[in-house]
Amino acid sequence: MNTENILHVQIKAAQNGDQTAYHYLLNLYWNDVYTFIKSKLNDDTIDAEDITIITFSKAFDKIALFNDKYNFKTWLFTIGKNLLIDELRKLNNVTISLEEESKGLHKLYDESPTPEDKIIIEQNLAELKQNIKKLKPKYQKVINLRYFQDMTYLEIATHLAEPINNVKVKLLRAKKLLAEIITNYNQNN
Repeated sequence: MNTENILHVQIKAAQNGDQTAYHYLLNLYWNDVYTFIKSKLNDDTIDAEDITIITFSKAFDKIALFNDKYNFKTWLFTIGKNLLIDELRKLNNVTISLEEESKGLHKLYDESPTPEDKIIIEQNLAELKQNIKKLKPKYQKVINLRYFQDMTYLEIATHLAEPINNVKVKLLRAKKLLAEIITNYNQNN
């Protein structure tokens, strides 16, 4: 199966709510979307990583609307560009009207532990906390709320005053980064 067919299968699986497919798409396109957003910024007033997280959140919300006749990466870039324009307008105090989000948002289901979850569970708590401290504060916070305070996604979203899908994407990203830190730590020790 060629790369294009694999991508098509993963997009269809994500449209059917497959958590593994979301993970695949996030990992496949994270760097491209982040680099694209970062290239459009002249300074650090807007965090490219935050816009990237929101881009994936919006994309996963609306993935059922994606038309596979178009390029998925271009679709992600368009979402990211529009979010960036919105952020720049907010910074410039321009009043904008936001579209109401659909009531039937696509849900990300986390039914089984991912490999990152298993790594987190298996690690020594003190060592794990040291590794968590190596993450950016926003990632430390979602890991802490989810795994040490046992909050649900909805509770975290309420606590952080963020949309639930932003929390889910942030948590996916935090787990991926934490897994990389742990893997590097284990390889060096």
